[in-house]
Amino acid sequence: MSASWRWLVRARLPEPRRHRLGNWQALPEPDVESAHSVARLVVVDVESSGLNVYRDRLIAVGAIAIRESRMALGESFRAVLRQEKASDDENILVHRIGGTAQTEGEDPADALLRFLEFAGKSPLLGFHAPFDEIMLRKSMRAYLGENFRRAWLDLAWLAPAILPEEGRRLRTLDDWCAAFGVENARRHDALADAIATGQVFQVLQHHALRIGLRSIGDLIAAARGQEWLARHRN
Repeated sequence: MSASWRWLVRARLPEPRRHRLGNWQALPEPDVESAHSVARLVVVDVESSGLNVYRDRLIAVGAIAIRESRMALGESFRAVLRQEKASDDENILVHRIGGTAQTEGEDPADALLRFLEFAGKSPLLGFHAPFDEIMLRKSMRAYLGENFRRAWLDLAWLAPAILPEEGRRLRTLDDWCAAFGVENARRHDALADAIATGQVFQVLQHHALRIGLRSIGDLIAAARGQEWLARHRN
């Protein structure tokens, strides 16, 4: 979506929504040199109508805050975005958000504004974060005219960077959850997966400090370095 089209989408927002979006845009950027052990971080997971980031639609967003290395259970977020048409039955079996729940969900613009207000400008975390990032960015552009570009920390790369021995045999979120004793009885529920991802991150934080990774920037650099090595190996 071009900049002019995003401007048109934003211009057509009702004034209260434009005001809320402007308030979020005016928030200060986070200091990535601050210690991750004392920062507020937001773990994000999404559910979609499929795995094609170009064709499929964002259905649900779940998020939870981590403050000072503690899961802030009182700071959680969940939204089901209203769909014009429900996803197919096979997809519903994965995330268990039924057709009626989808077609009667929250107005997408309001849901996304609530997410922005919840997350603020806190650093964002995810497992295979590029999928979550792209799905959110697509929807932000379509419904708010917002070019949602944030720095994400991808635990799929951070975990093997911090624990390379384990990283040789652990690949998926389920693998890391099992290794760390994290239980998730509601797999593919956006909020439940965000909570499980957050618990994995809490274990990784402990090991990160042990090897001298103290700032948010340290973690981002370690994850990006691990990704670069994996893509250029052999």
